[in-house]
Amino acid sequence: MTQIKLLSSNKSFGGYQKIYSHFSKELDCEMKFAIYLPPQSETATKLPVLYWLSGLTCNENNFIQKAGAQSYAASHGIIMVCPDTSPRGTEIAKYDVESYDLGSGAGFYVDAITYPWNRHYKMFTYVTKEIVEVINHNFPTVEGLQSIMGHSMGGHGALISALRCPGLYRSVSAFAPIANPTQCQWGQKAFTAYIGEDKTLWNEWDATELVQKYKGPQIQLYIDLGSDDQFLQEKQLLPENLIEACRKSRIGCIYNLREGYDHSYFFIASFVGEHIAYHAKFLKE
Repeated sequence: MTQIKLLSSNKSFGGYQKIYSHFSKELDCEMKFAIYLPPQSETATKLPVLYWLSGLTCNENNFIQKAGAQSYAASHGIIMVCPDTSPRGTEIAKYDVESYDLGSGAGFYVDAITYPWNRHYKMFTYVTKEIVEVINHNFPTVEGLQSIMGHSMGGHGALISALRCPGLYRSVSAFAPIANPTQCQWGQKAFTAYIGEDKTLWNEWDATELVQKYKGPQIQLYIDLGSDDQFLQEKQLLPENLIEACRKSRIGCIYNLREGYDHSYFFIASFVGEHIAYHAKFLKE
């Protein structure tokens, strides 16, 4: 069993918001994750889990401090887990010191295959396997009863996690996801660094490409976007490409364009309750 170390604990809506650290075998470094344990967890009841993946520049703190999700998780009796967005403090940190969209805070939830990133940057395996095992071994969860959601880079991570691991998650949702990273500057920069110059390999990490060959159990993508999102306007997100791919592939997709909202946590906090309620329907079936 992986050893975890408690770093902080705060009571919130009858439950506890905690942060832990552990050594990750996949990433070969110390990692942190936040976990909200709702009040129902104190009765030894095993509960479902909802994973949150954060976006560029974020860590395990952003969502738990800004989204206001604890009250909804408490209401529905759901454990919420927020891993960090990348390895930290490794010997390759020097490669990303000048860049907010590569390296620390920008793991892009892929498994890197190029040097020097391939030693530590295996965020896909970390998120879909290792952290799931850590949570199931240390907390009162119902194994296999889990869903995933995220924002921006984390929305991309949530979508590819669900599409590449059919049946692993009961449901998936995303706020302002980077929906077609092979066609935007953020994705092209990250994939060149982490995956290499062979663009055919990039498609394995792109939700728009993945829906076109999805063969797993029935799935529905739930996507929220603000109409005033600056990155939507700068063509970094490209949700229209994903929506069209879903239509052609007959993959279910709920798409909400929220008038006047931007890319920030003010947007997330406004609708996170709806997302958690959406996931709760699948997690309590």
